[in-house]
Amino acid sequence: MTRQWQLTGTRLLTAAALGALLAGCTSMPWDSTPFYNSAPSRPTTLSTVPVPAGFYRVNPGDTIAGIASAYGRRPQEIASWNGLAANSPVNPGQVLRVSPPMASGSVVTPPVGVAPNGTPTPATPPTASTGPQQGVLQWPLRGPILKTFAPGKSNGIVIGGRPGDPVKAAATGRVVYAGSGIEAYGPLIIIKHDDSLITAYGQNSQLLVKEGDAVAQGQTIGEVGVDSRGVASIQFEVRQNGQPVDPLTWLPKSGG
Repeated sequence: MTRQWQLTGTRLLTAAALGALLAGCTSMPWDSTPFYNSAPSRPTTLSTVPVPAGFYRVNPGDTIAGIASAYGRRPQEIASWNGLAANSPVNPGQVLRVSPPMASGSVVTPPVGVAPNGTPTPATPPTASTGPQQGVLQWPLRGPILKTFAPGKSNGIVIGGRPGDPVKAAATGRVVYAGSGIEAYGPLIIIKHDDSLITAYGQNSQLLVKEGDAVAQGQTIGEVGVDSRGVASIQFEVRQNGQPVDPLTWLPKSGG
């Protein structure tokens, strides 16, 4: 009788372990990453205040040269706009201007509570965008829309193409996921653009970037693959504040 209970207990533990494993296989990278959750996982601090257009918050490992390359600028320009030398080190959390100041020749302090040297300032944090902005994103692939966005039914759109066609970054940002750990998405790339907006590119045949890479808008990040039915396409998703939104409200109307 004791042996029978032991066998029963072993089966139950095995079943529980398999259930947990399967549940893990269906989770998305943004489900386990605090940034992608709609509810804040930590108090708002200077490092979590959204950065407005024209500015960039430094990540670990960044350099002025690398940031300039991602934004199509020269290191001397980035340095000049922020009152720095071109070879100056930058610190994680530091906010840099990456587009020309409105007043020519002037250095503008980032309006996000962080001075160019990383020291907190009493500046008023900006208000993050709350709605879609038509044309902010670029089409990652030119092709027919095979599947449209439907709230509660689909998280994005499917764009048709040809196997091997280049998949391009919809906007400048940093790669926060690049891998094949989610079967439903195939080889997947996720790019963080700011503290409220991310894009995801699924069903690639090849991934040409890795996690941590800074990418520029229009840069080739992957190649089109085929889905389980043999249709060449990519899955494209946009998430704002952790929630799926219709990509077509962010893309130029003339695309597709």
